[in-house]
Amino acid sequence: MTLVVGTAGHIDHGKTSLLRALTGIDADRLPEERRRGMTIDVGYAHLTLPDGKMIDFVDVPGHDRLVGNMLVGAGEIDVALLVVAVDDGPRAQTLEHLALLDALQVPLGVTVVTKVDAVHRARVDEVVADVGNLLALTSLADSAVLTASAMTGEGLDDIRLALERLSTDHEPPARPPTLAIDRVFSVKGRGVVVTGTLRGGPLTAATRVRLMPGHREVRIREIQVHGSPVDRVDAGGRTALNLGGVEVADLERGMVLTADPEVIATDRLLVAFRGAATDRMRGRVHVNTAAIDGVVGRSGRDALILDDGRAAGIVRLTEPVALRAGDRFVLRRGATATPLGGTVLDPDPPRGISRRRQTGDRVAALAAAAPDARLDLHGSLDGRLALDVAALAAAAAVDAVGDATPLARVRTAVAQALRRVVTIRRDDALDVAARVVDDVIAAGGLIRDGDVLRRPGTAAAAPDPELTAAMDRLEAALATTSPPPLSDAAHAARCPAEGIRALEKAIRIVVLEPDLAYAMSTYKELAARALAMASTQPLTPAAFRDATGSSRKYVMAILEDLDRRAILRRTPDGHVPGPRAPTAAAR
Repeated sequence: MTLVVGTAGHIDHGKTSLLRALTGIDADRLPEERRRGMTIDVGYAHLTLPDGKMIDFVDVPGHDRLVGNMLVGAGEIDVALLVVAVDDGPRAQTLEHLALLDALQVPLGVTVVTKVDAVHRARVDEVVADVGNLLALTSLADSAVLTASAMTGEGLDDIRLALERLSTDHEPPARPPTLAIDRVFSVKGRGVVVTGTLRGGPLTAATRVRLMPGHREVRIREIQVHGSPVDRVDAGGRTALNLGGVEVADLERGMVLTADPEVIATDRLLVAFRGAATDRMRGRVHVNTAAIDGVVGRSGRDALILDDGRAAGIVRLTEPVALRAGDRFVLRRGATATPLGGTVLDPDPPRGISRRRQTGDRVAALAAAAPDARLDLHGSLDGRLALDVAALAAAAAVDAVGDATPLARVRTAVAQALRRVVTIRRDDALDVAARVVDDVIAAGGLIRDGDVLRRPGTAAAAPDPELTAAMDRLEAALATTSPPPLSDAAHAARCPAEGIRALEKAIRIVVLEPDLAYAMSTYKELAARALAMASTQPLTPAAFRDATGSSRKYVMAILEDLDRRAILRRTPDGHVPGPRAPTAAAR
């Protein structure tokens, strides 16, 4: 069994130097990282404890522009090693990394105040106290705060001892093997190699594994751990696999190799949130080693509250990812917004009419159950209406609808009709009424326009002229290279939340961050300018800022969005056209 420890902390606070002192291994594996003196991508090191147990270290970058890479490593770890330089104290990425670890619900950790050889003891005590206060309100509240110097070796034995104790207490879950890919490369004469942290096991060359998304079977030619071939590897360790039946071009970071039937590819998740989740909240979803754009759904049947007070709902992804129930994720909305964490309850929740089975009780039971013993949300309903009562309820739904009637009003009317002929509690009647209305809509007996129902053959309700005018005002206010905060603009335009949602749905505005949006016409112009500039030479944020006459806040949001969608690709010299950049003819 191997314990996986991930570093966290601000740039230049000594994470890589501390690992080098602990293990003798330089985790900065890229020449560019060594030249610049900072970790750019995830690096790795390992340490053998006196009792023969192994600790694998995942060294993550501390720069604010590389938090996405940091989360690749954080998604693989059992224990956090938070590093704070005593001369600086907690800084911006200290706080952001700690918030991300808390969102991921990392329960175990060790915090190290480094560079203690360079300051007086009073300063050390001050920073230790500050760090303890920061940890107190997070999942790492019980972690030890130690002091050390990578230069003199002071405190290194205490760190090793603390990690050894955590290793003794750590018990990985029993499950079939799964490896989330974090690196893909080719070795001359050997072929395709992937690396990742093995979850579950054991894994041997004879194990049949699927590549997901894609559900493609691949062969394991050889297994290596820390550079040495092995016949078998158990859960938890850094593992390299030499694969057959697949090419490098078929693989990318975020894919998963698995023998676990519970792992599926999905773009829609039923989740329990750790934090405040609001309907239509957008961000970058990080799960295992994958990162994909996603949006929260917490309206109608998806607005669920569990018995422990946590919010539950749906997360919709722009592309499928491979995961299973119980996996943890974080939705990141930029450096300044609090990240939203959560746990996957069901990777394949009900759709369409079947969503009527997604009751609060079932979801609460699902949250309380162990992943392998979770309830089946797709099972049959308990109790069915007699045929005559079902017909009465369906007729009541149709009778309740005029030219345009709110959905909630129709459900209430159906529930009242049911209670006149059936002994049933009010809440149960409303639940059954919702199912009945869904069935009538599916059968074509009613037409749904958003939250309004109408009968077939009737025209959709004319748009509210006041709302239409407010939407036009808001779109005009956002048609600038430096738009005001979305909340301020909406208030000034007297445009309610439903108007903002309608503008998004009509693709008239694009929301890049919770309080930053552009009129789509303006955004397209800015995106086209960025791509044109990047096509001639690497585009820096400063050059794009000067070209647009805006500020760093705006250009960084645009460049990050273009990076996420692979229209641009960030390099050490600047942004260049990405794999999904439109061709010159298409532009």
